[in-house]
Amino acid sequence: MALVEMVMPKMGESIMEGTVLSWLKQEGDTIEADESVLEVATDKVDTEVPATHGGILKEILVKEGEVVPVGTVIAKIDTSDDVVEEAPVVAAAPVVAKAQEATKTAEVVLDAPASDRFYSPLVMNIARQEKIAMTELERIPGSGREGRVTKKDILAYVKNRPAGGVAPIAVPSTSVPVPAPQPMPVSVSGEDEIIEMDRMRKLIAGRMVDSKRISPHVTSFVEADVSGVVSWRNKVKNSFKEREGEPITFTPIFIEAVVKAIKDYPMMNIQVDGTKIIKKKSINIGMAVALPSGNLIVPVIHNADQYNLSGLTKKVNDLARRGRENKLTPDDLSGGTYTVSNVGSFGNVMGTPIIMQPQVGILALGAVVKKPAVIETPTGDAIAIRHKMFLSHSYDHRVVDGSLGGMFVRRVADYLEKFDNTQSI
Repeated sequence: MALVEMVMPKMGESIMEGTVLSWLKQEGDTIEADESVLEVATDKVDTEVPATHGGILKEILVKEGEVVPVGTVIAKIDTSDDVVEEAPVVAAAPVVAKAQEATKTAEVVLDAPASDRFYSPLVMNIARQEKIAMTELERIPGSGREGRVTKKDILAYVKNRPAGGVAPIAVPSTSVPVPAPQPMPVSVSGEDEIIEMDRMRKLIAGRMVDSKRISPHVTSFVEADVSGVVSWRNKVKNSFKEREGEPITFTPIFIEAVVKAIKDYPMMNIQVDGTKIIKKKSINIGMAVALPSGNLIVPVIHNADQYNLSGLTKKVNDLARRGRENKLTPDDLSGGTYTVSNVGSFGNVMGTPIIMQPQVGILALGAVVKKPAVIETPTGDAIAIRHKMFLSHSYDHRVVDGSLGGMFVRRVADYLEKFDNTQSI
């Protein structure tokens, strides 16, 4: 029998660690290759990890609730294969051991800043919340792979943070201290039902509060006449489904208009890092998807500008289906640069969506409804029944002024109103 080491896999380009939620198999269980062995949570998604080899689960090396860096050995499998490809083992170098010891007291910092070190989105979020400047972050010892700072490292540092830490934004001496808001007391009677938030709801709640705290939200509204879009979709939807085996909805058409507007106004495709503005080259559109649990998840169409309308339709359908089936990967949920939320699917005519950090804009798509409207005809103005919808654009007023935010959503409406309803798909 050969003993094979199973390591924590890399579950996304920017995912460097995961939390073990639960072991689906126990020591002594027989497992097959690619059979799910444990559940792992990252800061983006929960996912099941399959076995790398078939055999007997000989030893479990990490406990439920532990945060484990990518590449760490998490279990050992007995297998009858004569030749086993060894899984990569991450050895604890002396520098890492020293860093681990430093995190116990968090009083020791690196002699020189690790300026070329990678930081996970989770670590960067904690740093922003705790007002840890990049120059300070670079001196925190890391116990992760290649000396990277893990969640455990930065939380230990915050707990025993040395005096003199420099915040990224200095508070003027004339400012009046504002006490932290306290939650209002809740009264509970014997007839009330108490429901504990699930993990995803807790994450959503935290991110929504953080977004409202970080970004001053402003929302601009535009009403668009999408009669041409409606008539075109009605004309092609049956033939498209017969040919492709899947439906065509309004969502890919709306996303196509958003992509075109971003090309016209690239300063909507930015992110904020302290006092720096990061202008993103890729146009990666997040689309909110409702889950059966009632929670929302936001998968991302990467490089959305490289798809035609047919390609966008297939991508939208695929992400929506896998989202409802809980089959999205961490990469599916990362890298978004702008987000759309179809509140019209719930029968809402408009909304004031909350920005997905660190993006600076999000567009809510209202329900398409029939309305009487004044239209221009060769013989003069007339009243006709038109298909109308509201576009609600929330944006970060730190970096997006009302003129840019308003012109952007107006341009999206223009593309929808000028939609070519003679095109084929």
